[in-house]
Amino acid sequence: MRSRQLAFSALLSLSLCAPVAAQQPGITDTEIKFGNIMPYSGPASALSVTGKAFSGYFDMVNEKGGVNGRKLNMISLDDGFSPPKTVEATRRLVENDNVAFMFGTMGTAPSSATAKYLNGAKVPHLFLISSASKWNDPQNQPWLMALPWAPNYVEEAGIEVRFALSKNPNAKFAILYQNDDAGKDYLAGVKKALGADADKKIAMATSFEVADPTVDSQILTLANTKADVFLIYSVTPRACAQAIRKAHETGWRPMRFISSGCANKETVMVPAGLDAATGIMSVGSLKPYSADSRDPDLIAYRDFMKARVPNVDPANFAAGYGYMVAQALVVVLEQCKNDLSRNNIMKQAANLKDVSLPLLMPGVKLNTSPTDYRPIKDGYMVEFRDNQFVVISELLRGS
Repeated sequence: MRSRQLAFSALLSLSLCAPVAAQQPGITDTEIKFGNIMPYSGPASALSVTGKAFSGYFDMVNEKGGVNGRKLNMISLDDGFSPPKTVEATRRLVENDNVAFMFGTMGTAPSSATAKYLNGAKVPHLFLISSASKWNDPQNQPWLMALPWAPNYVEEAGIEVRFALSKNPNAKFAILYQNDDAGKDYLAGVKKALGADADKKIAMATSFEVADPTVDSQILTLANTKADVFLIYSVTPRACAQAIRKAHETGWRPMRFISSGCANKETVMVPAGLDAATGIMSVGSLKPYSADSRDPDLIAYRDFMKARVPNVDPANFAAGYGYMVAQALVVVLEQCKNDLSRNNIMKQAANLKDVSLPLLMPGVKLNTSPTDYRPIKDGYMVEFRDNQFVVISELLRGS
């Protein structure tokens, strides 16, 4: 009897001393399993390049031994950019595949559809892909954090307004914005930056619906204001390209800014016409890619793309962005050390301190705190000239 008690005590002691990580969903001594959702099909399938960059980067990390001795196992599902399908896929990943956390789901609407479920289940969703300001809400959404490619929409708009006013303090603003949460976020950022002068400074703000076949009528109305600054706030490449082209055709020549999500040569500038696009400005936090760059970080990225994602052009902004976000996740997991509980994963994501990543521009660093879930707050002004985006400012601080 005595020997049985001793044996039971020994087993109990061993169980109590077992690594915490082994008791967490998706975590073993050799693996970190997490979920991801991408639009591999459907109208936004071009954005799935980001998911392909994720996979390539994690494969590279695993070949080098993983993170703290554990291999990264990302289960990536297709939602066709349909929020109901995002919900279905997320529940499958959490409840059937028992992932430790969700990572990098593409898009504001898909992430919004799963926010209540993940937050209620206390499952971290790290670095979801959206620039909406609503993700900086640690009090009400402590388990959700975005990592966009630039400051969030409100901050981005503020940076652009301040830059425009530094060039023309008396400038009047005309604004085209998408009639959804993203567009309204941008508009709120403009008004916040202009403060008490907003009503006087905004000559006109007009919206459009994503389903509108063209934005020509809105542009003609805005052009009639003869405003000094034209802000194009859309995340829809077609609308961005149309707005640039139509404004150019009217002969209206204001200072022009475009949302960072539309600052893409292939999907916006080329369709708009390179002549019309020349001079367009935007806020950027990632280094503009150039095939002949001698920057060692861009060379390493180019080599990575050639080896791991060979069918995608390294100049594709979605790929470079995916490369950066994958690196950010590795930083968080390294900070976790052997405590891979969901609580600690979220805690470490909310305690990033001056994290420099290779594709971030000089001075742009990831910083978060338990009360501030905005990893990127600063950026540079970039301008489309000579068929590429070039940096034209010093580092511009967000608020």
